[in-house]
Amino acid sequence: MARAFFRLQKFLRRTQFLLFFLTAAYLMAGSLLLLQRTRLVIQQGSRGTSANQALPVPDGMSGVGIIDPRMLQNPNSGPRLLVGMDTLQEPALDQRHSPRWLTSRNSELRQLRRRWFHRFVSDQEPVQTAGFKAMKHTAEHKGTYMGCFSDDSRERTLKGAVFYDLRKMTVSHCQEACAERAYTYAGLAYGAECYCGNKLPVTPSKPEECNSECKGEKGSICGGVNRLSVYRVEELRAGARRRRSVIYRGCFRTPENLTDTFPASLIQPNLTVETCSEFCSKKEFPLAVIRGRECYCGYPTGRFPLHDGADGLLCSGLHNNSSAIKGKYCLVYQTPVQDTRCTDRKFLTTKSKVFVALSSFPGAGNTWARHLIEHATGYYTGSYYFDGALYNKGFKGEKDHWRSRRTICVKTHESGKTEIEMFDSAILLIRNPYKSLMAEFNRKYAGHLGYATDRNWKSKEWPEFVNSYASWWASHVLDWLKYGKRLLVIHYEDLKQSLIPKLKEMVEFLNMTVTEDRLLCVENNRDGNFKRSGAKQKDFQPFTQEMKDLINQYILTVDEALRGRNFTGLPREYVPR
Repeated sequence: MARAFFRLQKFLRRTQFLLFFLTAAYLMAGSLLLLQRTRLVIQQGSRGTSANQALPVPDGMSGVGIIDPRMLQNPNSGPRLLVGMDTLQEPALDQRHSPRWLTSRNSELRQLRRRWFHRFVSDQEPVQTAGFKAMKHTAEHKGTYMGCFSDDSRERTLKGAVFYDLRKMTVSHCQEACAERAYTYAGLAYGAECYCGNKLPVTPSKPEECNSECKGEKGSICGGVNRLSVYRVEELRAGARRRRSVIYRGCFRTPENLTDTFPASLIQPNLTVETCSEFCSKKEFPLAVIRGRECYCGYPTGRFPLHDGADGLLCSGLHNNSSAIKGKYCLVYQTPVQDTRCTDRKFLTTKSKVFVALSSFPGAGNTWARHLIEHATGYYTGSYYFDGALYNKGFKGEKDHWRSRRTICVKTHESGKTEIEMFDSAILLIRNPYKSLMAEFNRKYAGHLGYATDRNWKSKEWPEFVNSYASWWASHVLDWLKYGKRLLVIHYEDLKQSLIPKLKEMVEFLNMTVTEDRLLCVENNRDGNFKRSGAKQKDFQPFTQEMKDLINQYILTVDEALRGRNFTGLPREYVPR
């Protein structure tokens, strides 16, 4: 009996040791496999040979079902790679404009400048909050909370202005934005969207259905899925009034049928610009039109497009009821209210059969062009990259996989045969290289809305930047002219000067049809949220004569190449003579 018990005890000890050994072996094998996979990804990201390098795709996009070569990019590659760029041998100045030399030099520098460019593109995806219980409105806000309401995107009540901030949205931020634009109510949805208006939504919802935490304020509620947390901000409007901007649009000939042209009107003996603007803001119209004692509110339309302005002197005697001009001309002002006839956007309901690129050199106005296209067509644009700053400001196509074909076109700064031939057609946006280089350098050091400091411009990185990027500006255009299958060339300067005609060309190229009123709405919101603000040095020229000689040769090369392909040459304003 004792012997049997001893054998059993010995067997159990062996079994325990065996289980311990197997567990340890399993953990070691798993660790080795993880290290091997990590090493493989690092090696692939550091080779620099892939033609399709960009930023890693956020985890939330891994379910798309497409293996993206952008996942192999090393996001930590930085501008230090360009130190020593001056060791590359430059050919003589008279050989610099040779397309063959540009292509050769481009292949040497492409990897360096791509890593520099992508180093400054954010790869942070906003963290989405889901599955938590409904929270109380614990934070104190100046507005009065009106309750939780149903939000129907097709019949939205709060449609006076729309703002997105998928990272820093707070209740106070939304309230202040609506108050500055003279709205009575501010509504928040999805934790990151802000809507303004003067009418309270009609369909209340259960308080617990507003359960999305504000992206920029823990403990506060910013609506929910198809639900609005609504605040009354009328008490804030008095304080915000001094920050409001009423913009003078000019003197225009009065349309023939005022009743059909303007939906709202007011007649007052002592009419002032402020009175008319306040009246039109309450009615949620972006234009305030004054003719003597009469105030009219409306939108830019085919009857009143605001394209042919009159001499301001013709309106100077309006309030004096001058008999010579009485009734023929009117003063037009832009109210703080946003024109919302073109702000609705969505993804394509069916996959696009034509894969269209919106290609440009960095700093050439690609973001602005995307803003125009999205508001004109009503569809989101995609991106070969993922820029968190753009995504947080409402460019929802940034998060969508660039090959999903759910967007109207895809932003890219890439060049080279492989990258270009992936697309069926492309809008090629070209800008003055002097302006493009400065814009991209500003973005690199101060983001989409700021300006680089004097210290940045005087650093050694500025000449290195010009040395690399100036050749890229030229080779980018030459590559797309050579390998692009179907191109529409748009010059940034022409788009700024003749926005509607050029935007019509772009929309038709995308095989879309839009109304004239929608195009006028886009023109009324032409700047979007990405116009640089802050102090700007007038006539600031950071280019040395050596830089100018280099850039001018590239300009001549590109101009000649465009004309050789029967496209319009570069605008005369920056072609050297």
